[in-house]
Amino acid sequence: MNTGMERLVAAINGEKADRIPIFCNLLDQGAAELGIDSLQEYYSRGDHVAEAQLRMREKYGHDNVWSLFYVGREAELLGCEKIVFADKGPPNVGDFVIKSYDDIVDLEIPQNIYDHPGFAENRKCLEILRREVGGRQPICAYLTAGMTLPAILMGMDKWLELLLMGPHDIRDLLLEKCTLFFQREIEAFRKGGADVLVYSNPFGSTDFVSLKQFEQLSLPWMKRDIAPGGVGGLVYYCGSSRFNKVIERVIGELGIGVFYLSPKDDIAEAKRIIDGRALTCGVINDIMLVSWTREEIRAEVKRMLEAGMPGGKFLFGTLVMPYDIPEANIRAMLEAACEYGSY
Repeated sequence: MNTGMERLVAAINGEKADRIPIFCNLLDQGAAELGIDSLQEYYSRGDHVAEAQLRMREKYGHDNVWSLFYVGREAELLGCEKIVFADKGPPNVGDFVIKSYDDIVDLEIPQNIYDHPGFAENRKCLEILRREVGGRQPICAYLTAGMTLPAILMGMDKWLELLLMGPHDIRDLLLEKCTLFFQREIEAFRKGGADVLVYSNPFGSTDFVSLKQFEQLSLPWMKRDIAPGGVGGLVYYCGSSRFNKVIERVIGELGIGVFYLSPKDDIAEAKRIIDGRALTCGVINDIMLVSWTREEIRAEVKRMLEAGMPGGKFLFGTLVMPYDIPEANIRAMLEAACEYGSY
């Protein structure tokens, strides 16, 4: 039997392992796995997150582990002092770092994120994962693109206003700082041993901006994000927004080799566009797993794999699995993916 890393490498290279790689992004479920009632307590320690990731991967048999705590952790590195923890759902930023344009001018980007006190628990999590499964199971990290990071620093409505209406000098100053943060953060995760670097940018999709805005704004800033470290391990992801319309430009301009689709993207169309030049990741609408029957889950997984597996270079994945998905439905999805994804 192959390891998760062997399956992933085979898929990237257009070769066949025992089955396709299967990524299942279980995050908040880790608290229950360890018997911890509070998500705040769970996410306070990197060893909690690492141990839960290892247990859940062993329990369900998927091919990846996560170093991700919650997206607002990036805002904490830049001065956010309040995170709101729900009982059953991902934590959110409770107080924005940027409340005025003066805050943009004053915003300071940490010089060394890897050794930053706010990164200590992430570093601990990475160390444990690297020691326990490094080289055998892909270790994933989540990074917010420089163009999207302002949304968690000042709120999406204010960021859209600044992005599209200006003043453009203030907008570009913020983008320069957020791009610098991204460059230093991805360097920290690479140093920590992350293999799969999920580059999250809803503004890389024409669901968020027009094609003209994508070409004039998104592409240039994405180039700046990834220029220092290159595209090694990078996964193009638009936060569940569709991006089939821009894949050709992203391959040509950025050279990214892995595309983590939206559930709303047509998998067969994406495969035709990519045409063997990159790995296509078909992504299930995991919100529906809360209520779907076992038969509905198996039918959807089969449909996706029949669309994606021809020609190889295919991975099955999920979004951020809602906390309320029954364990039986998680198992049904993964069992179907293993069965229908077998070579």
